[in-house]
Amino acid sequence: MPSQAIPVGQMTRSFPPAAVGFISIVLTLLAWSSVPLFLKHFAASIDAWTSNGWRYGFAALLWAPVLVVAGYRRRLPAGLWRAALVPSIINGAGQVCFTLAHYKIDPGLLTFGLRSQLLFAAVGAYMLFPMERPIIRSRRFLLGVVVVTGGTAGAVLLGRQPVVGAHAAGVILSVGSGFLFGAYGLAVRKYMHQVNPVIAFAAISQYTAAAMVALMLIRGESFGLMALALPSSQFVLLLVSAVIGIALGHVLYYTSIARLGVAVSSGVLQLHPFGVAVASFLLFQEILTPAQWISGSIALAGAGLMVAAQARVSRAEHIDLADRAIAQGKGGS
Repeated sequence: MPSQAIPVGQMTRSFPPAAVGFISIVLTLLAWSSVPLFLKHFAASIDAWTSNGWRYGFAALLWAPVLVVAGYRRRLPAGLWRAALVPSIINGAGQVCFTLAHYKIDPGLLTFGLRSQLLFAAVGAYMLFPMERPIIRSRRFLLGVVVVTGGTAGAVLLGRQPVVGAHAAGVILSVGSGFLFGAYGLAVRKYMHQVNPVIAFAAISQYTAAAMVALMLIRGESFGLMALALPSSQFVLLLVSAVIGIALGHVLYYTSIARLGVAVSSGVLQLHPFGVAVASFLLFQEILTPAQWISGSIALAGAGLMVAAQARVSRAEHIDLADRAIAQGKGGS
């Protein structure tokens, strides 16, 4: 997805591009870090299907005007809905695993497991995109893969609670969502490479919302109407979580890519698990062991090596890495 096609930054021309990019990526980090906290908060009052249905349904309404305006101006790419189908199916499956995991394990541990998407995305990119193989074969990138693998495994396995029963199911769901979100990024790049990223996600959000609402009606308690039984302040908070995590989060991310580039934006977002873990401790008293913090730090260092390798090889070989953005940055939403 060419970064120059992103129109969001046009609203902020009076500010230096780097300053706008820095503000955008920090806000993206905060927005996506809030998502696991919102989901954990609502896990005690509504089921996962209801949570997904209301949040994605509301977010789709917010994104719909993008498609309406583009359609009115005759700027919707030909074949958009067909191209968005496969990425949407994968994104929906990832979203289900991601949300269900919050009913099994705490947010901090979950987000460390979610970082496994970097590994799955790298393997998939090697298989699907020959022009990226020089990046993945580089020593720095391969070292990063090994370090991320070891660090993520340590962060997931070295906790106080044995990885059995519901806890094991939560870990499997978090890693599974990482696999699916990695595959989602690859699918977007394969099927929607020439589509403006804002238009692409607007279309994907409609498909994903349709699936989430359908699952809510089929699997949700009282067909999802339990959400209406929440106190009004909590129901509003549920909708706010959709605005922050799904709607604004992606717009801010695309803005940061346009201003800072993929490598810097992706690098900053690797701090995501640490922000969630700290906030989860303050809000839910989730306690990670010293070994988990050390392992998480090691995984972060490995992710940094992978991002640095991508930036270095792309400069040397003039490979445009902007369309890797979703695979690198996608967190649960």
